[in-house]
Amino acid sequence: MQVNTIKNSIEKILDDNKARNITSINLKNKSYIADYMVVASGTSSRHLQSLSEILVTELKKIGVDNCRIEGKESNDWKLVDAHDVIVHLFHPEKREFYDLERMWSEDIPKEKAMI
Repeated sequence: MQVNTIKNSIEKILDDNKARNITSINLKNKSYIADYMVVASGTSSRHLQSLSEILVTELKKIGVDNCRIEGKESNDWKLVDAHDVIVHLFHPEKREFYDLERMWSEDIPKEKAMI
């Protein structure tokens, strides 16, 4: 499955399940860890947990297997590793604090990427 299809599916799943402020960041020329990062906010700890679980279940249905959830113990952040797409789910306050969108918006040549 193409990475753009996976990214678009993730955005739709998050939108359908009431995630807020869904943003996609192209990492293709910035990092080797993934092609895209998707950042979204949830409304509560339970909402973040549900979003992460729903995302893994729905991705499996479309053939994206072996996705992992990190931060299961955290109440304000979850990460879903969907291979070429990394998904960060935050409480709005934590999202503002970490400000991943600003951090990854800078142009960094891939050969200089440290991650």
